[in-house]
Amino acid sequence: MAITVNGVEITEAQIQAEQANHGQAPDPRDAAIQQLVLHALLLEKAKENGIDTSANEGQAIGTLLDRELKFPPADEAAAQDYYNAYPEQFTQGDSAMASHILLPAGNGDELSNALAKAKAEGVLAEVQADPSRFADLAREHSTCPSGKQGGDLGQFGRGQMVPEFEQAVFSTDAGDITPNLVETQFGYHIIQVNARQEGGKVSFDEIKERLQQHLNQLAARQAMHEYLSALVKAAKIEGYTMSGL
Repeated sequence: MAITVNGVEITEAQIQAEQANHGQAPDPRDAAIQQLVLHALLLEKAKENGIDTSANEGQAIGTLLDRELKFPPADEAAAQDYYNAYPEQFTQGDSAMASHILLPAGNGDELSNALAKAKAEGVLAEVQADPSRFADLAREHSTCPSGKQGGDLGQFGRGQMVPEFEQAVFSTDAGDITPNLVETQFGYHIIQVNARQEGGKVSFDEIKERLQQHLNQLAARQAMHEYLSALVKAAKIEGYTMSGL
């Protein structure tokens, strides 16, 4: 049975073409049909509103939605209310920013291990003698891909690094270099702690702009859901049953 939307047929060729855009969906064919049904309804609505759909259907639908989807933007007071209502969403754990120089351990035999550690100790001595050379020495010696960026690992929190590395970082003050080599399963690390931040509640001032943006996105999605649901409910769709949006 053919699928029609208010009397307009959705062809098998259209479904096959659209299906290619939904390869990650659990049911690509079903997702394609739903998309085509909604497209047809929005296009029909745009025409009813006097919007020219002949040149660019996507642009016409965008114009329609800009006109039709109305919701009050979240102001600072709304963001504050949300912040107060869900305090558990605004906490963060300890974090740090660090750089490291990774040097390989030996091959397992006593001589190889001793030579590898001696080389690592030598690089550590160079770093301690002149900390300003850390990035250059990382580029020269580090076997970690971060060496190309001077050893910079960016920001990370507790639980993201192996335990030995994490313990060394969070027991070293910001701006300092760990006094000894840190040995992990990956080899020997020389670590420079660039910044440390204790966990705790994120202040409202820190989060308010992003929170307002988030609330506006939620409101836009809700308005879109309600608008599309109303179009589907009012439409005559034959040959296919639309599932919940």
